[in-house]
Amino acid sequence: MYTAPIKDMEFVINDVADLQRVASLPGNEETTPELVSAVLEEANKIASEVLAPLNRKGDLEGAVLQDGKVKMPDGWKQAYEQFVAGGWNGLTFAPDLGGQGLPWLVATAIQEMWASSNMAFGLTPLLTQAAIEAVIAHGSAEQKAAYLPKMVSGEWTGAMNLTEPQAGSDLAAVKTKAVPNGDHYLISGQKIFITYGDHELTENIIHLVLARLPDAAEGVKGISLFIAPKYILNEDGTPGKRNDVRTVSLEHKLGIHASPTCVLAWGDNGGAVGYLVGEPGQGLKYMFTMMNLARHAVGLEGLAIAERSYQQALAFARERVQGKPMDPDAGERGTIVHHPDVRRMLMTMKSQIEAMRALCYEYAAQMDIALTHKHAHVRQQTMALVELMTPIVKGWCTEVGNDLTYLGVQIHGGMGFIEETGAAQHYRDARITTIYEGTTGIQAADLVGRKVLRDSGETAQRFISLMQETLAALAVASGGKFKTIEKALARGIDSVEQGTAWTLKSVADDPRLAAAGSGHFLELWGVVIGGWLMARSALAANAKLASGDSDKDFYNAKISTAHFYAVQIMPQAQASADALMNGSEAVLDLAVDMY
Repeated sequence: MYTAPIKDMEFVINDVADLQRVASLPGNEETTPELVSAVLEEANKIASEVLAPLNRKGDLEGAVLQDGKVKMPDGWKQAYEQFVAGGWNGLTFAPDLGGQGLPWLVATAIQEMWASSNMAFGLTPLLTQAAIEAVIAHGSAEQKAAYLPKMVSGEWTGAMNLTEPQAGSDLAAVKTKAVPNGDHYLISGQKIFITYGDHELTENIIHLVLARLPDAAEGVKGISLFIAPKYILNEDGTPGKRNDVRTVSLEHKLGIHASPTCVLAWGDNGGAVGYLVGEPGQGLKYMFTMMNLARHAVGLEGLAIAERSYQQALAFARERVQGKPMDPDAGERGTIVHHPDVRRMLMTMKSQIEAMRALCYEYAAQMDIALTHKHAHVRQQTMALVELMTPIVKGWCTEVGNDLTYLGVQIHGGMGFIEETGAAQHYRDARITTIYEGTTGIQAADLVGRKVLRDSGETAQRFISLMQETLAALAVASGGKFKTIEKALARGIDSVEQGTAWTLKSVADDPRLAAAGSGHFLELWGVVIGGWLMARSALAANAKLASGDSDKDFYNAKISTAHFYAVQIMPQAQASADALMNGSEAVLDLAVDMY
């Protein structure tokens, strides 16, 4: 089972990501620690009592295509109705749209609960919320009025229709057509890998579809974005005639079995009705509004599924009696949590989960600033930091999530390989996170090409300066109490600076080298940012102890976990930097026909 780590969530929200700076932004004045606690407690009830019990059931039953309709696992529709009735779908959206108006910082913690308790279920609101943002940013007034209220409430869901059999991640190869027909377009083509592309949880599904106009240019400049609902709206705004889109098949996947991954045929009977969003030829630009939000959400899934795996592994380690522990307090035959190597694995999970949580929440806080700060130059500079963090959140958190669910299985030993224990499901479910919304390789290329190179490393250097501020705070904290953490962070920052300088130079000398080392570059940044935020966590915990807070065990554990990260995880930064700067040429040594 699953229980949200509310104490840790509140600590990160209040003391690491600094709720106070978010609450000072326009529109967030009522976001107090007391409100946050109340919202998290209520969300935990849904996550632990409604969604978590369906997780295993959904894995076993899966979504099934029967007579052209997608049948969801038993209990799914009732759970979704309860989710919508609680107003959980519209957390971040404005009250005038029917939303709750909460900042991204708070909503991110709640989204973590959905993904931890039931990742397959959590994909439903994830994609709907991303679709809403795209319509808000680029839709017409009429489109917003027609679709947003029901989407914000969750009564209608949203879906992204990007990928095609011949296109994959190369969206320049999209072939789906959109032909003008009066006040709308007729769409024809095939889309694959469409998450929640069809289901019967709601009375309508609002598809955002990438397609080409008849006279469109080749490549990305010829792609436009269209709204194409499953059921075309009547004049009164209610769902009417079924649109010309059908589910050809559902993919049989390694994990997230309850999430229907659809192959959709558009326009087999004359063309599906679609409505142009914004300007022609701007579809890929508009779709990135969806994709960037989804990338943060997928990175959050890496954290969430690791948390679920950790909770289960810890419970098993506390109950499983095996062998004679070296711990003299464990007795003749103690539980495996007393074995040093099991403790190493648990601490590896715990420390990186806390680092990922801090990263995902810090990202959300920066997003709040970038969206709502009263000064335009602050919004602009902060958004540049958010954009730099996006591929790191998505790429690093999902890779670590895979590593940690692997450890979750390992802690179970042979029992972890048996499906009935549930450890294997987390391992299988996590695997998709490094692939969808752009593989880790795509995130690494994005970090190098679009985020670091576009301003010659200026934003990267500003981020490094933020980390150096924490380094200076460590140096004066508690008379050298954090010397080990300080030294590890200093080495990590140095590695990031050297790696960034090497990357900028290598692009000028031979762009293939920067591409060959981009995966190590992303990992380097992820590990060091994690270390930076763990250092901030240690400082915040130390301040709580100094203030006389009574929960000494919790804050001392925070400091111990940050120390573990510094000595056990941070050395990976130097290894990544070395592989980047000294090993990238080796990637290109063999000719392609020599593999």
